[in-house]
Amino acid sequence: MERAGEVSAAAGNGNGNGLVRRAPSTAPSARVSIWESVRACGVWGKEVDKAELRRQVVMPLHLRRAVAVAVATKDEAAGVAAASAAKEGQEGEEEEGPTVAPVVVFVNSRSGGRHGPELKVRLHELITEEQVFDLSVVKPSDFVHYGLSCLERLADQGDNCAKAARENIRIVVAGGDGTVGWMLGCLSDLYKTKREPVPPTGIIPLGTGNDLARSFGWGGSFPFGWRSAVKRYLNKAATGPICRLDSWQTVIQMPEGEIQELPYSLKKVEPADRLEISQENGSELPEKASCYKGVFYNYLSIGMDAQVAYGFHHLRDEKPYLAQGPVANKLIYAGYSCTQGWFCTPCTASPQLRGLRNILRLYIKKANCSEWEQVQMPSSVRSLVVLNLYNYGSGRHPWGDLKPEYLEKRGFVEAHSDDGLLEIFGLKEGWHASFVMAELIKAKHIAQAAAIKFEMRGGEWNRVYVQMDGEPWKQPLIQEQSTILEINKVPYHSLMINGEQ
Repeated sequence: MERAGEVSAAAGNGNGNGLVRRAPSTAPSARVSIWESVRACGVWGKEVDKAELRRQVVMPLHLRRAVAVAVATKDEAAGVAAASAAKEGQEGEEEEGPTVAPVVVFVNSRSGGRHGPELKVRLHELITEEQVFDLSVVKPSDFVHYGLSCLERLADQGDNCAKAARENIRIVVAGGDGTVGWMLGCLSDLYKTKREPVPPTGIIPLGTGNDLARSFGWGGSFPFGWRSAVKRYLNKAATGPICRLDSWQTVIQMPEGEIQELPYSLKKVEPADRLEISQENGSELPEKASCYKGVFYNYLSIGMDAQVAYGFHHLRDEKPYLAQGPVANKLIYAGYSCTQGWFCTPCTASPQLRGLRNILRLYIKKANCSEWEQVQMPSSVRSLVVLNLYNYGSGRHPWGDLKPEYLEKRGFVEAHSDDGLLEIFGLKEGWHASFVMAELIKAKHIAQAAAIKFEMRGGEWNRVYVQMDGEPWKQPLIQEQSTILEINKVPYHSLMINGEQ
């Protein structure tokens, strides 16, 4: 397995950053000093000249008009017409040359408390309104299907600026981990339709945990001096090297019933898609079973932590005035976790219901192995976490900084976010989880795997809580029949911009 340096790959961008760098190692501790957090957020650093930034990231007028119109009308032909009209309006003026690294920004205006709308206005000032999209109005899939298609059509018509823009374009997502995952999922369609190169993605952290942002050097929170920091974010997005990130597909097979309150990260598998998924996973999907699929980039968890997340999300939806920003969210989350029985299982609860082992069997495939191997679940584990990144729970590192001797003894390898492996660990009661999150002790190491399968039966439970990259749901269970949740690696990498410069 490769360990360091740069990995030659076709990143598809012609701005000198065509080498895809090795993703950051999980070895360093996630405990970061206040100074490092502030520095990562870009409060201080080299001043970025606004005019130079615009020359670097703003597309020529006819291209940004074309993309904006194509996305707004969901018609690439309308975008092409808009490009022609803009060119006619510029007759007699000096022709604009190709942009070095055009940057398009997507803002989740509901993230980050009050900062989303203000950030959008600031971005309009810096890089024009046409290259900034509000995710409450425009879906990332619309940009992929219509905006990029418009650039491709213009390139096919001989527009060299459009060709260069399509090859070098970069995406920035201003939002939390869920928003970034939404964007990465839509960009992955470019692989499926063979419309490469796939634009790499940078992040302006507006969420609560921001673990994806932390993992790739974008900081863990929105900075206080954000107006000047926004220029640095854009400059990093234009010049930063590209890293790879594993993506993991989850397929759920239910013998009967439906998942209520389906999160957007999960979609029901239509009959026409069953054969494709069966071929990808190497297992046949039962005809009568209800099937769902989704992709995660950071983690999937089952058990008490997902139950707490589910309750927190519902509380926030019912009383949105309580959640005015990341700090408020974390306080509510911590308080809510104390009410759910994680710290003290109610005396009336049946003892056999306290651990996941009563309802769940765990199977894994190790690297370069094709056979499933059952792994025994510790009886005390009440929450099981499958982790892809080294940051979890707002920058914590529950897998720990493992020494070479321990890795060799357990048959593990040093974890990276692009190594094709997932780390599986368990959390016991809430006190154990608290000590793990405070990095006073390590989580319960269970396995490291290239593929995972959970077989769940209800017994005395009629549901279990699951969350995927922070999106929780109630998973129905049946006593006599198994619900299968299988995780396999997506055959291509997502591309991330490393913001740590």
